[in-house]
Amino acid sequence: MKQRLLSSPNKHLGRWRSTQHAFLFTLIAILVCGCKSKPAPPAEQSHSVQPAASAPAPSAAPGPVATRPSGPITFTDTTEQAGIHFKHTSGAYGAKYLPETMGSGVCVLDYDNDGWQDILFVNSMAWPGHATGKSYPALYRNNHDGTFTDVTRESGLSIELYGLGCAVGDYDNDGYDDIYITAIGGSHLFRNLHNGRFADVTAKAGLGDSGFPTGAVWFDYDNDGRLDLFVAHYVEWSQQTDQTCSLDGKHKSYCTPEAYKGQSARLFHNLGNGTFEDVTKRAGLYDATGKSLGVALIDYDNDGWLDLFVTNDTQPNKLYRNNHNGTFSEAGFAAGVAFSDAGRARAGMGTDAGDYDGSGRQSLIIGNFTDESMSLYHNDGSGLFTDQAATSGIGAPSAQSLTFGCFFFDYDLDGRPDIFAADGHVADDIGVVRPNLRYAEPPMLFRNLGQGKFEEVSATTGPALRRPMVARGAAYGDFDNDGDLDLVVTTNNGPAYLFRNDNGNRNDMLRLKLIGTRSNRDAIGARVVLSAAGGMRQTAMVKSGSSYLSQSELPLTFGLGKPGSVKEVSLEIVWPSGKKESLMHIAADQFVTIEEGKGILSAHPILFTPAVAH
Repeated sequence: MKQRLLSSPNKHLGRWRSTQHAFLFTLIAILVCGCKSKPAPPAEQSHSVQPAASAPAPSAAPGPVATRPSGPITFTDTTEQAGIHFKHTSGAYGAKYLPETMGSGVCVLDYDNDGWQDILFVNSMAWPGHATGKSYPALYRNNHDGTFTDVTRESGLSIELYGLGCAVGDYDNDGYDDIYITAIGGSHLFRNLHNGRFADVTAKAGLGDSGFPTGAVWFDYDNDGRLDLFVAHYVEWSQQTDQTCSLDGKHKSYCTPEAYKGQSARLFHNLGNGTFEDVTKRAGLYDATGKSLGVALIDYDNDGWLDLFVTNDTQPNKLYRNNHNGTFSEAGFAAGVAFSDAGRARAGMGTDAGDYDGSGRQSLIIGNFTDESMSLYHNDGSGLFTDQAATSGIGAPSAQSLTFGCFFFDYDLDGRPDIFAADGHVADDIGVVRPNLRYAEPPMLFRNLGQGKFEEVSATTGPALRRPMVARGAAYGDFDNDGDLDLVVTTNNGPAYLFRNDNGNRNDMLRLKLIGTRSNRDAIGARVVLSAAGGMRQTAMVKSGSSYLSQSELPLTFGLGKPGSVKEVSLEIVWPSGKKESLMHIAADQFVTIEEGKGILSAHPILFTPAVAH
């Protein structure tokens, strides 16, 4: 692993400081009025959008104004100065056990509700008889000044487990996000106690999922206002059943999943009393052939009921359509997402769903194995998807990479979702049989050019994204509250990285936090359509999960392009409950909080140039 690159002192100053010290002027309060809608009908009923009252655009008091960022967009490695020292432990000591290839995920969350995104890193552990120390997950609290504090022990999360993935959601609707960590031998549910601490309530909740769980998502599949839990599973494996494989015919190498039987995913229904019921078979989701890693929430038919897309490693991908009655139907083959265009099952890793072309429909991105290229399944709107990786410009650059974490996000805030891909091989000895391949691989950043085309731009966005790494989990979040999206990446048996987005906020944006009332409080599944003069129209959905074993922040970010080009926007929100609301005359460059049935609760201006602490 190359030495981490740090920003210079001059670059470091003038960034990431708490907002109350970053400026010499005072911003007056913003008064933006939302609409109050009529009581919501049952979720299955539709009703017209209620008009919203007009609201004045925010204005600043006379005096100096914040300097708008300019110059090229770069991602800067700020891991060390941010105080992040997490290192993943795979437990590898030479036995070449299959789980050692998996790595672990990262979740972005605001666990203390202070308006600043915190970071949870999942960790694995040493195998019995080979421990040299304890390995715990790591929770880093955002200090509001570009630095983080490790609060793992005081938060109650210092529990040793062979962790893989994480999912964040407010399962009890108490206003504080809870944490679920998937782990070999037994997953864990941590309930947020509202005081900076978490309690392990796994046994009480009935969520001690055993086996080989991987990716997970919180979602309300039956629209009853409570978050349910879907957990993907990989293969039937134990230390005793670990298979022996070899690349060179002499030394043991890691086996592919084809050497093992699959393991079914599980669906847990939230009963509303702090407990869950396993409804996998009743819901039609039991499938012992699956070897699942990634899971993305998607409403691919825009019917207001969340569907599931699941990537499988060497098995067909699955698209589970929600039947509105507590059951799902598998539609992956008919929809065209199960296999490659050649009719072969690929090794699907991470995945995400998003509207990258402004069609109002969610398409799919998938990270695949070396020689398979990434997949970009375009939602054609008829229930069918077409893989446009080759014609879009992401196929060829990703052909020799092995992509794990991947997702849509608008890094340059031009209104077109881009793609980030975290890469790294699974075989540390791959160079023995494939000299042109490396274990550590640089990530990829694909800029959306519009018209269905992408350009790989990692070479022009700073040295941080040119560094080879054995990446696994990846997520985004606005850690410094300056309006643009930063990156956090985990590596297998190695350090985590925090990459700050510099100058992405040279363009305008609007950030939204949604709060459900009749819907689940996190508003997971809420669909937001933003429109503005000139024909701009963007669609996004509040979601958990996605990427690989990871989850990005819950707030939504809409890029609005060049400053001043969009004076104000309108929003149409379809809540998971079925309620529809319209909000109009909302100015750009704000962080707006919207509550179901009450409209806008607060609106704060984005501060573009926060500085670091001294």
